[in-house]
Amino acid sequence: MGATERCSAVQFEDFLPSMARKLGVEGLIEELCKGFELLMDSGAGKITFRSLKRNAAMLGLGELRDDELSEMMREGDVDGDGALDQMEFCILMVRLSPELMQDESHRAFQC
Repeated sequence: MGATERCSAVQFEDFLPSMARKLGVEGLIEELCKGFELLMDSGAGKITFRSLKRNAAMLGLGELRDDELSEMMREGDVDGDGALDQMEFCILMVRLSPELMQDESHRAFQC
C-alpha cells in the first residue's frame, strides 16, 4: 500500500509506486494513459474542469470541491490553456507521487 499524501487540501492514497513495481514503467504509463482517457473531454481531447468534475467519482474523488479540482487543474496545466493534455496529466500524476520518485522505478522517468 502507498502512503497517504497531501495535494493542497486533498488527501489521496498513492498507488503509483506499487503499480510501477507490478507493471513496470511501460505498464504504468499505459495505465496513466487509460486514466487520462477516462477523464478527458472527448470533444476537446483534453481533461477540462468540466470533464474532471464529471468523471472524478470514478477515481474516488467525487467529494472534492470545485476549488480543489481547479487547483489540481492549475497545478498540472503547464502550457496555461486551462486544460490538461495527456503529457501534462502523466507528469502531474508522477509529480504527486513522492514515493514513486524515491523508488528505483523512477529512474526510467529521468532524462
